[in-house]
This record gives sequence, C-alpha cells and structure tokens, in this order.
Amino acid sequence: MSTNTTALSLREDERQRCEIWTRVMGYHRPVSSFNLGKQSEHAERKHFVEPMVHRNA
Repeated sequence: MSTNTTALSLREDERQRCEIWTRVMGYHRPVSSFNLGKQSEHAERKHFVEPMVHRNA
C-alpha cells in the first residue's frame, strides 16, 4: 500500500469555512450557534478513539 503525502496549498480566497456540528440533547446543532460559554465548554471536551478489535476468523 502506498501513501500519497503531497501537501495541498490554497490561497486565503480559495478557502472555505468548515462548520462543526455536535450532538446536544439528542439532536445535532452547529457549534457556531452556541453562546460563548457553551462554545468554551465544547472546546474543552476530551475526545477518545475506541481501539480496533481484531478477531481471528
């Protein structure tokens, strides 16, 4: 397997804002609609990655 590590470079006028959504109380909302306190709380959240389980067939 080969990996392509070519970096892309964009000018500022070519970039597009990425909107982050999160699940709150059972539904999804954009983080940009949160008040400042909730945005700060979201930034402090700890994210985890569940390890992959390997099974022998």
